[in-house]
Amino acid sequence: MSETRTDGELLRAVAADADRRAFEELYRRYAPWLTARMRGRCADAGVVDDVVQETFLAVWRGSARYREDGDVAGWLWRIGSRRLVDALRGDGARGRLRQALVRLRHRDEASAEERVLAGVEHGDLAGALVRLSPELRAVLQATVIDGLTTREAAVLLGIPPGTVKTRAMRARRQLREALA
Repeated sequence: MSETRTDGELLRAVAADADRRAFEELYRRYAPWLTARMRGRCADAGVVDDVVQETFLAVWRGSARYREDGDVAGWLWRIGSRRLVDALRGDGARGRLRQALVRLRHRDEASAEERVLAGVEHGDLAGALVRLSPELRAVLQATVIDGLTTREAAVLLGIPPGTVKTRAMRARRQLREALA
């Protein structure tokens, strides 16, 4: 019978050697606990399960680095809670990336959001939105409809944060003028 390894030993084995058994042991120790904590923050079991999986995937891939200056549970909670915020904010980072790729692939096709925004049921606002340049509409969609921060919108759109701010300000000004 083998000796039980400490959390630090397991994490070092996962990071240095991609030790599958060490990873499985770490998962067995902490996944139920992390799931229970996440369910206290989010009632959607599917979202919680995804977040827990993404948390441990980050550990396995090495994108999350343990610095050995705190306890493992707290470290995993920080990783998981950030991913939960992303998931609750929208579709998470992966969903935003998928949306960006879809937009790039179908540039000539109007998205459902664009069709709704341009619909007659919105009256003058629809006309004002249609008259905005695609760049200004993209910034409005990212910051207003998707609820992204300036920094997140900049990453999504591939432009500097200052450009996002400038375009958002210009779009608001043009909308105000068109609706006045």
